[in-house]
Amino acid sequence: MVAKKPTTIFLVRHGQTTSTGIVLPGRAPGLHLSAKGREQAERVAERFAAMKTPPTVLYASPLERAQETAAPIAKALKLRTLRNSGVIECDFGQWTGKKLSLLSKKPEWRTVQNAPSTFRFPQGESFVEMQTRMWGALSKLHDKHPGESIIVVSHADPIKAAVAMAQGIPLDLFQRTVISTCSASVLLLGGHAPLALSINNTNDFTELIPS
Repeated sequence: MVAKKPTTIFLVRHGQTTSTGIVLPGRAPGLHLSAKGREQAERVAERFAAMKTPPTVLYASPLERAQETAAPIAKALKLRTLRNSGVIECDFGQWTGKKLSLLSKKPEWRTVQNAPSTFRFPQGESFVEMQTRMWGALSKLHDKHPGESIIVVSHADPIKAAVAMAQGIPLDLFQRTVISTCSASVLLLGGHAPLALSINNTNDFTELIPS
C-alpha cells in the first residue's frame, strides 16, 4: 500500500475577543472578535498572502470568533471557508462563561493544569475526548488533502492538544505550551511520524520545511 503524501496543516488560533484571558468562553454563541482581534486576523491573512506558495484550503471551527478570523484569510487567498465541527473549542460544560479568576480558586483547577488527562468538565468534555476529537479531525483532513497545505482556524486548547500529540508529549504536559491569539502552529501529518514545524508562530512562514 502506497503511503499518502504528507499534509502541511497551519493551525491558527482565532483572534482576540473582549473576554480573552478573562472568562472561559467555550462554545457559548455570540462571542465576536474585538477590534484588536480583527486587526490580528488581517495581519495573519497578510502573512499567508505573502507566502510564495500559500495554502489552498481553509477550514474553521463553526464558532463566530473562528469564522471571523478565517474571513480575511479567505479573502486574501480567494478561498471559501469550510466549517469543521471537529476542531471546535472544548466543551467546558458548567464552566462555560465563568471568570478565570474564580475558576482558578477551585480545588479542581490544579488538576486542570497539572493532570488534565484525568479531568472532565462538569457536564462537558474531558481533555482526552477533546484531544481525540481534534486529532481525529486533523487525521481526516490529511486523508482528504494528501500532499497539500491547508489552514485550520481553531482554539487554544484543541491546538495545544494537537501539538502535544504530534510531538509525542503526554497530555498531562500540554498546558506548558502557549498558543497566542492569531498565532499559527504548523504540523506535517504523514510520513513516518508527525512533525511540528513551528509552534505559536507570530512571524512569517518562511523556512517551514523539515531539515
